Amino acid sequence: MATLLKEWQLYQKEFPSSPTVQELHLGGGTPSFFSPENLVEFMGKLKSDIEIPADADFSFEAHPSSTTTNHVEQLGKIGFNRISLGIQDFSMDILTRINRFQTLEQIENITYSARKNHYTSVNYDLIYGLPGQTIEHISQNIAHVERLKPDRIAFYSYAHVPWVKPGQRAYSEKDLPVGMEKQQLFEEGKKLLLEIGYLPIGMDHFALATDDLFKAFSNKDLHRNFMGYTPKDTAILLGLGVSAISSNENTYIQNYRDLETYQNKVEHGHLPIEKGHLIQVEEQETGRQIRNILCQYETSWDPSFLNSTSGLHIKSDLIDLENDGLIRKRENGLEVTQTGKSYLRNIVEQPQADFYNQALVDSTFREALREAANKSFEKLFATIPGSERIRLELIDNHYHNPVIHIQEFAKNGEYDLILMGAQGHSMLKSMLFGSVTEAIVDKNEVQLVLILR
Repeated sequence: MATLLKEWQLYQKEFPSSPTVQELHLGGGTPSFFSPENLVEFMGKLKSDIEIPADADFSFEAHPSSTTTNHVEQLGKIGFNRISLGIQDFSMDILTRINRFQTLEQIENITYSARKNHYTSVNYDLIYGLPGQTIEHISQNIAHVERLKPDRIAFYSYAHVPWVKPGQRAYSEKDLPVGMEKQQLFEEGKKLLLEIGYLPIGMDHFALATDDLFKAFSNKDLHRNFMGYTPKDTAILLGLGVSAISSNENTYIQNYRDLETYQNKVEHGHLPIEKGHLIQVEEQETGRQIRNILCQYETSWDPSFLNSTSGLHIKSDLIDLENDGLIRKRENGLEVTQTGKSYLRNIVEQPQADFYNQALVDSTFREALREAANKSFEKLFATIPGSERIRLELIDNHYHNPVIHIQEFAKNGEYDLILMGAQGHSMLKSMLFGSVTEAIVDKNEVQLVLILR
């Protein structure tokens, strides 16, 4: 917590004035691991120099087994008005298989406490495709939902990644429903949710008509960022902590995923940014199309867009998507069919893949980035003492995993690397000033590598 606050102070130095925080989410893990007193003290320090509008949305993630009614009450007193419960499944036999320990009583107590303490929205995260999960389990889950009436449901597909989550090694892929069997679990859950009054929102989400998320969807004012769907359009998303992701309309950046490295960077007064990506003009337009589809089930474009690099690929994709019955083409746009609404992820994945594949082979694209990068670095280095000792080399990376490629260079001892990811980010000065000046003290020469994917 102390490191998080120090990281926040580093960002505060970059702000011209106290920032206005429209939304705050405490999660990305289970903050209820900390005591209510710890969390209240932490939030008090975090909120000491920010502007909070009256309609701000403050939420936190809650594990049923570690969250108490005291957590709910104390956080409610300092402005939290939404809680997201990571339930996954209500059935004890499924929970036992996935090494998750929680009881129905715990879920009920947290839900009732949130209502008592005037939380405006209670969210349940449920998962389909868990080991041993059947249609009967899905039916039982939705029966509990009907009785407890959370405002929102996130109904996620299970992802089997035991190399990331060691707890999943207790079972194997043969224990998992796949293909049509897994799809039937989703369709059954969707059907039952609709029957009890929940309405579909974009991808994987359902809400009651009274919830702000559905109201935003109905008014075509729903938005989506790295945190998921939101009724508020915030220009900047700032993530604090290990592996946290931040973004604005031009940039993505991610913190170090290793705790020790993250803490070391912050303790030495540097933003703990491991990599970033500067979003190009075509990517911005493609991203807008994708968000429209995910948030509104439709999108439109200027006729000139389909003649761009990514547009030409999308034009080809539309034929297959329409033949599969997932979309209906319109003049200068498309709408998702009723069938397609269950396959939104498939619809929006292809344009992204096409864009990056084209970027790898488009020399004009790479040269334009190279020129822009050189200008950015020249301007930046003029502000850094000792910049004459910095060499800049741009390399084209044709590997599927740029991080592996970079690590190979590092192992050979040929370079002292400061990794920027794809094409950098809008906080170049903040990130590189800290990292480079530190490296200059210790090294005779610094090699900066800008990876072009």
